[in-house]
Amino acid sequence: MAISRWYPIREMATLQNRVNSLFQDFAGENDPVTTAAFAPAVDVYENAEKVVLKLDVPGIKEEDLDIRVENQTLTVRGERKFEKEEKEENFHRIERRYGSFYRSFSLPTSVDTENVQASYDAGVLKLELKKKASAQPKQIKIGTGANGTEKTANTIHAA
Repeated sequence: MAISRWYPIREMATLQNRVNSLFQDFAGENDPVTTAAFAPAVDVYENAEKVVLKLDVPGIKEEDLDIRVENQTLTVRGERKFEKEEKEENFHRIERRYGSFYRSFSLPTSVDTENVQASYDAGVLKLELKKKASAQPKQIKIGTGANGTEKTANTIHAA
């Protein structure tokens, strides 16, 4: 028997998706599925120079996205609108989510909130938040040793 790691957050998200699907299957004409809000998936990673967020927002125009940084909090808002001209068609299934969304991220104090770059390509919103110079790793040189050679220490991360 193989041992597998349990991720409770993933289990909760799966349960939430199943419950949402159950309610969507029984939605009547007064409660259309098209009004269901969604939260775009996001990848967050960082390196020594910056923190990067990538949000999946296909079908949303750049001008329909609102990105703000305030009090070390990054907020991304947007809306995916249902295509009205297709509403007369006889849909058999609607799985794509429509409506407005709101995602908020707490930023570490090492991030320079004045230096944020946003780009949008192929339905992916990419946000790059540069780190402050004081948060960048610095290499410290060690002075001349007893034998007259200069030594280099390992990289030290200043916080």
